Amino acid sequence: MFSWEQLEALAPPEPNRSEGPANSQARLRPFGRPLAEIRVVLYRDHHAWCPYCQKVWLWLEEQQVPYQIKKVSMFCYGEKEAWFRQLVPSGMLPALSIDGQMITESDVILLALERSFGVLGGVNGRSIQDPEVLALRALERDLFSAWCTWLCYPGQETEGERLFEIQLQRLEAALEKEQGPFLFTHFSSADLAFVPYLERMNSSLLYYKGYELRKRWPAIDRWFTGLEQRSTYCGTRSDHHTHAHDLPPQMGGCYGNGSAAANYWAARIDAGPWHNLSDAGSPAPGSNPATEALGRVIKHRRTLLEHTPGLSDAALRAALTRLVTDDPCAPPPNSDLGLRNLRDRICVPRDMGIHAARLLRAALEQTAALAGSRLPAALPRRHRRDQNPAPFLVHS
Repeated sequence: MFSWEQLEALAPPEPNRSEGPANSQARLRPFGRPLAEIRVVLYRDHHAWCPYCQKVWLWLEEQQVPYQIKKVSMFCYGEKEAWFRQLVPSGMLPALSIDGQMITESDVILLALERSFGVLGGVNGRSIQDPEVLALRALERDLFSAWCTWLCYPGQETEGERLFEIQLQRLEAALEKEQGPFLFTHFSSADLAFVPYLERMNSSLLYYKGYELRKRWPAIDRWFTGLEQRSTYCGTRSDHHTHAHDLPPQMGGCYGNGSAAANYWAARIDAGPWHNLSDAGSPAPGSNPATEALGRVIKHRRTLLEHTPGLSDAALRAALTRLVTDDPCAPPPNSDLGLRNLRDRICVPRDMGIHAARLLRAALEQTAALAGSRLPAALPRRHRRDQNPAPFLVHS
């Protein structure tokens, strides 16, 4: 078993989050511009769970508009910060300031950004007020409504799936009009409208209904594949496990259908194996997901050890040794619950990227299995106060 000194020697240096690819840890994204020229402040949630925040965040990354980031708690996992309530009494996220003027509601924000910095995609773009884009945004709202009916209301299985597939057929037809993956020739505001919720539909319906969205709808799968080639999207996307467990308190409940397919996929998403899941493409060339995960755990290890029930120093080092060597490393007796408690609370992209999270979850589970087969209590559905960011902010 490696010591912390040995593990630290294997961890990569902390990257410059302000530069390079989109990432959830950045507090500043200047895109090579002087700090004095930054006109925009984005207020988004700490955990990157908010779909409306993701939409605005992705727009800024795509357009490379320099911006600052200030993070705020969502009510489902923590108390809304008093300083934010003073700025935005409603507490609504996202919020965005342009030249000191505060704006809320994601679509209003996007229109203000477009007016200040130009249409997403430049000469290849489409305004969010383009008639064709408006029609597709209306389709996105119809699809969202059908998804909510199926996912959030028990007793709507047959009718819910039928209504949802009617809207998917409309989207599939729209995508098939183009040879490329997107709704128009290039990624545009029309695609942006669909990103947050199609991502969440793909994850939640697999987990709760056993519905393989990407497998059933080839043009939508091609759209996802096109997104996965964009570093902007890869830096903002989440994964099946995070969405399956962050959505219930946000949406007032998510209901499974108890099918064999749902049980199979829920078990895989919760406990592995995590390879070949439909929430990610291949790792970026030159990346090392294992050392990415190692670096993130080392950065927060003291807080993790203090606030993860049952997790011991030796057990965590055993799992990290497994992570970087791929060799079994026996943990102390009775450490299975602590390791699985941590496994279940890895959040993408708050903590790390999808591929790093998969490897870390696998190492934690494989190490826990050497200590026992006990399972921790199920993750809460009415709230996620177990994910309160406050302890981590003290040491960040």
